[in-house]
Amino acid sequence: MGWKVFGGRLACRCLPRRFLKSRVTKTYKKLKLPKFTFVLCWVAATSLLQAEPGIVTVPVQIAPGKEWTNYPTRTLAALPEAAANRRDSDLDQYGGRLTRKVKATGFFYPAKIGDRWWLVDPQGCLFLNKGVVTVAPMGGSNAAAAFNEKFGSNSNWVAATSSLLHSLGFNGLGAWSDIERLRGASAPLVYTRIWDFMSSYGRKRGGTYQQSGHIGYPKDCIFVFDPEFEKFCDTYARQLAGAKDDPWLLGHFSDNEMPFKREAIINYLQLPEKDPGHQAAMEWLRARHGSTAGVQDITEQDREDFIALVTDRYYRIVSTAIKKYDPNHLYLGSRFNDRELNYPEVFKAAGAYVDVMAVNYYRTWTPSQDKLAMWSRESGRPILITEWYVKGADSGLANNSGAGWIVKSQHDRGLFYENFTLALLESKVCVGWHWFKYADNDPSEPGTDPSNRDANKGIVSFRYEPYTALMDAMKAVNVQVYSLADYFDRVAVQ
Repeated sequence: MGWKVFGGRLACRCLPRRFLKSRVTKTYKKLKLPKFTFVLCWVAATSLLQAEPGIVTVPVQIAPGKEWTNYPTRTLAALPEAAANRRDSDLDQYGGRLTRKVKATGFFYPAKIGDRWWLVDPQGCLFLNKGVVTVAPMGGSNAAAAFNEKFGSNSNWVAATSSLLHSLGFNGLGAWSDIERLRGASAPLVYTRIWDFMSSYGRKRGGTYQQSGHIGYPKDCIFVFDPEFEKFCDTYARQLAGAKDDPWLLGHFSDNEMPFKREAIINYLQLPEKDPGHQAAMEWLRARHGSTAGVQDITEQDREDFIALVTDRYYRIVSTAIKKYDPNHLYLGSRFNDRELNYPEVFKAAGAYVDVMAVNYYRTWTPSQDKLAMWSRESGRPILITEWYVKGADSGLANNSGAGWIVKSQHDRGLFYENFTLALLESKVCVGWHWFKYADNDPSEPGTDPSNRDANKGIVSFRYEPYTALMDAMKAVNVQVYSLADYFDRVAVQ
C-alpha cells in the first residue's frame, strides 16, 4: 500500500483518501465485519495520514467542477530535523557542489555515481538543475501595462528576475525563456533551448495545427518517413552552432509533446496512400505478415514494435543533426508526455540517442517511483522533469486551461512543491526539475494555445506580483537539494 519508514516514522505516501477508504471497504465486505468495526478501521486508517508531523492532507481538484479529494502530502517537516534544515553551501557559479567534484569538461554531462544519477557542471561539480519554464515578459495588455509600471525597461526586468530566481534557490531557465536578454544578467542562470525540429518541418510541409499545449499532426503521425525530413534537420540544426562553446548552456530540446502512441501503426495506415508515412507502414507490416497483410493482421507486438521504430527514426535523425553542429551540449529529447510515459519501448528507443530524458509529468500528485525507475532503466539515462505545476483557486483566475490540477491556496501549491520534489530526490534517477512556469496566463492575451488562457501556473501573477507562500516552499527545498539527496542516500542503505 505504499508504506515506507522515513527516519523511524511511518508515513503514508501516494494514497488519496478515497483509495484508502476503498481498500478498507473491500476488506470489511470480504471479511463480513460488522459496520461498527468498519467505521473504527476507517477512522484508524485515515488518522495515520495526520498522525506524524509533516504528513498532511491537501484537498485537490483535477479540473474545475470536479469533487475535491484529499491527497496525503509529504513535506520537509516529515524528515528528521537534521535532514530538513541543512542549507547547501560551497556552491560554484553554476550552482554545483564544490565539495563533490569529478572530471571537468567545460560543459555539462550526466554521470551515475554509485546508484544515483547526477549532472556534472562545467567545473566538474555535481549538479542538480532547478529551473523555471518560460521566464520571459508576458504578452497581453494587462501584463504589458504591469511590466511597464513595475520594471520600466527590459534591463530592469532582467536584473530583478534573475535576482528573484537566485534568491529562491533556482539555478536554471527552462524552455521558451528569454535567453537573449537573460544571458546578459550580472548573475546568469544555466539555460536550455527548445528548437521544434518536427513542428518547424511541419509548418513548411503543411498539415500541422495547434492543439492544447502542443502541435498536432495528421492522424497523430509525425513526419519521420518523409524523405525531406532528414535533410531539413541537417540544415535547421546549423543555427545551434552559435552557442556550442557557451558553458552556461545545459542542452537542447528538439520538440515538445509529440504523439508517440501504440496505435501509430493503424494511424499511419489511415494516411493517404501516397503519403510516405502510409507507404512505410504498409511496407513494414507486409514484411512481417505477408503481401496481403492489412489492419486486421496487426498484433499487440506490432503496435509496440512500430512505435519503437517511429521513435528510433525520429531520435536518430534529430540527434545526428544536433550533435553535428553542437557536439558539446546535452541532447535532452522531445519532452515526453501523455500515454508514452507508460511505454517502455519508447524510452528504450529514445535512450539510444539522448543524454538526458526530458519528461513533462502531469496527472499525478506524487511522482511514481516505479515509473521514474522504468523511464531510467529502459532508456539507460537520467530523468529531467521539464513541466509540472498545480493551480491555486485563490488566484482569481478561472483555471479552466492547462493540465495541472487545482488546490485551494498558494500555501497548498507550496505543499505540492515540497511533496513532488522530495519524491524526485528520493528516486535517485532525477537530475532536476523545471516548474511550469514563470508567470500566470494573462486572459487578455490573444492568440495563445488552448492550454495557456486563464490559469494560475506562475510563481508570479501576470501583473508580476509574487506568490509568496509558494515561493517560501520552493526556496525551502531548493536551497538544500544536495543535503536532501545525501539524506535519501543514507536512508536507502539503512
